[in-house]
Amino acid sequence: MSQRGTKQAERLGRPLQIQRQATALAGLGVFIAIIIGALYLAQSASVATLGRQLEELITRRNALEQTNEQLRSEIAQLRSVPRLLARAQELGFNPSNDSEIEYLFVDGYNPQRVDVPAAAASQTPDNLPVYDESFAGWLQQQWDSLLRQFQGYSSGGS
Repeated sequence: MSQRGTKQAERLGRPLQIQRQATALAGLGVFIAIIIGALYLAQSASVATLGRQLEELITRRNALEQTNEQLRSEIAQLRSVPRLLARAQELGFNPSNDSEIEYLFVDGYNPQRVDVPAAAASQTPDNLPVYDESFAGWLQQQWDSLLRQFQGYSSGGS
């Protein structure tokens, strides 16, 4: 085979190579489409599941709210005055007359008194120091103390 034969082989091989590349690209495109489709389906299934769970929770919340309202209504009925009067009579209590009421009088008790709060004791201990220091004075004391420490270190170390 001469050069002419290799050129023919190259010409025949090129269409096959292009065809292989096109097939590979098409296969890659199909693979990517399948991956994207699977991800979409997984996301859709997840959203649908969450939606169902949310509906169940809302239904449960509504049922609990209805039960709470029924209980509140029942409590209100049990606390009504006619119900309490009937229950008191069942327990042996009966309405009293003016002749059955006995008032107790306590000597020295004034029901109309006005409560006056006790005055706070304003006692100041005599042993408290007088505060007459300014920030500048305090800062000067701290600076002097620091200088004495440095002088102590320098004289003690020599």
